[in-house]
Amino acid sequence: MSKKALPRKPLTKKRLKNLILNVVTNPFNMVVLVSLVILFCLIIIPLLTMISTTFTAAQAEVMRRRIEDAQVGDFTLYYWTYMLASSMSKSVLWEPLRNSLLIGACVVVISVPLGSVLAWLMVRTDIPGKKVLSMLVIIPYMIPSWTKALSWLAVFRNATSGANGFLAGMGLPIPDWLAYGPIAIILCMSMHYYAFSYIMVSGALRSINSELEEMGEIQGASKPQILRHITLPLIMPSILSAMIMTISKSIGTYGVAANLGNRIGFYTLATKMRVFIDQGPQGVGYAMSLVLVGLAAAIIFSNQRVVGVRKSYATVGGKGGRHTLMPLGKAKKPLMAFLVVFLFLAMVMPMFVLIMETFQITTGNGYGLDNLTLYNWIGTVDQAEKYTNTPGIFRNKDFLNALWNTVRLTLIASIITAICGQFLGYISSRGRGKWYGNLTEQLVFVPYLMSGIAFSTMYFAMFSVPHLGGLIPSLYGTFTLIVLTSVVKHFPFASKSGTANMLTISVELEEAADIAGASFWKRMASIIVPLAKNGFISGFMLTFISIAKELDLIIIMMTPTTRTMSYLAFTYSQDGYNQMADAISVVVLLFILVCYIIANRFGADIGKSWG
Repeated sequence: MSKKALPRKPLTKKRLKNLILNVVTNPFNMVVLVSLVILFCLIIIPLLTMISTTFTAAQAEVMRRRIEDAQVGDFTLYYWTYMLASSMSKSVLWEPLRNSLLIGACVVVISVPLGSVLAWLMVRTDIPGKKVLSMLVIIPYMIPSWTKALSWLAVFRNATSGANGFLAGMGLPIPDWLAYGPIAIILCMSMHYYAFSYIMVSGALRSINSELEEMGEIQGASKPQILRHITLPLIMPSILSAMIMTISKSIGTYGVAANLGNRIGFYTLATKMRVFIDQGPQGVGYAMSLVLVGLAAAIIFSNQRVVGVRKSYATVGGKGGRHTLMPLGKAKKPLMAFLVVFLFLAMVMPMFVLIMETFQITTGNGYGLDNLTLYNWIGTVDQAEKYTNTPGIFRNKDFLNALWNTVRLTLIASIITAICGQFLGYISSRGRGKWYGNLTEQLVFVPYLMSGIAFSTMYFAMFSVPHLGGLIPSLYGTFTLIVLTSVVKHFPFASKSGTANMLTISVELEEAADIAGASFWKRMASIIVPLAKNGFISGFMLTFISIAKELDLIIIMMTPTTRTMSYLAFTYSQDGYNQMADAISVVVLLFILVCYIIANRFGADIGKSWG
């Protein structure tokens, strides 16, 4: 008799008791149970709370009589109607949505081919200086995207912002459409997000045996034909994934769009959403956040559908693969020139202008000695050569407080995230093909669907007031809420790193220890922890770097006592303190680069950090 034909045992009281005892007395089962409960409380409940908030009348709308004949807490469609079908819908939703989709599509068109070509040059060709070039190519991604926006302003800013940038100071007329708005936003984001396709495509190219391409060459195929008919189909899943990741990130990015768009009234979904969160009605802001979540989810799941149904090709066989580099011949010099120009425009020039602006008395007035000063770094108010009420950043209490907040946020959140990532990775790796392993991976994946500002909006809605009679306290304005949000948002990356780490540790080691009589916690302490140490350090450093450059995730939670360097630089830029905003961004950049160097010494791989 087959197993399917066996009658199912009834769930008697005794059997239910034994099942419960099996969970309670088995440490691994308890770890799984506690992890699933925590994930549900930290991810699903806040999401449901935010959804509920968009259908609940808030006190502000009731007091201002925006919602007729309603009491606080009543069911209402006011926020969704206001967003979707009111006289304000065009400016509230449809124009920002159009702008977001336009930016996302254009960033994909520019950054994905750019990253893919760079990956091909670095991995499959004989272009010289690869070791240095591959490091330089990835450095622009290490620079926070909002810092690129400040670099753009340092070069192209015109009188619309009240202070000229580098080119306007030289007398060149810079139109608003170039200094601000969609073109500026698209180019800045493209110079940041090309790294997604570079990282993913280069990984795919390394897995392809060059014999496949050589066979095509033997058959008489030209290099363009080999690229089109052999190489491109093999890396297409990676290109599609890079496209989806790029568009889902770019439509939800706040810092770049706010710095370069708000000055001329150009809003995206992310920037418009923050206006409503800050100024009200907050329910409309929460509804816009759900639109962002829905967009990202639709994009990602459509990618999974496309990749899932397309043909797949086995490129790794039993025989060892080899990689023969493709000679570039006469194209070597033009391609080297392309790389030099790209690195100059993407990294050298913007960073040079940004750094030099921190030493200028008046931006746009050149680099003569009469216009250079150390005031923006170490000056006091009485030493200012023009009116300002803010001392240099190293004498500025706000900056020193922001520096301390940045260090402690990244340190605390990274430690917690890395530990949780290893536990979640352990559950996912040991539960592959089982319901609890699949459920863990699905719950951990949810934060990945949301842009940083959409995710923080969810936590803002959840913890702005107490719930369950005070059992869930209000964390509004606290450093704890910022840490909690940073930890949970980075669960997908930490879990992915942890899963990869745990898959390298054979289950047979634990089984042998179990046979020898070692308890679960003894096996964890004696086997898993020592073997997972290097992976933990790598995951910690990569998360540390990602959190250190974060702005979108934490911007709506900032208070005067919890401000980070990223937020302070953004605030100074909005207030017209351009040189000090640039100086803080340089400190952030140095902080991240030092962490990156340390990460490399511990064997961390930046390819795993896609935050």
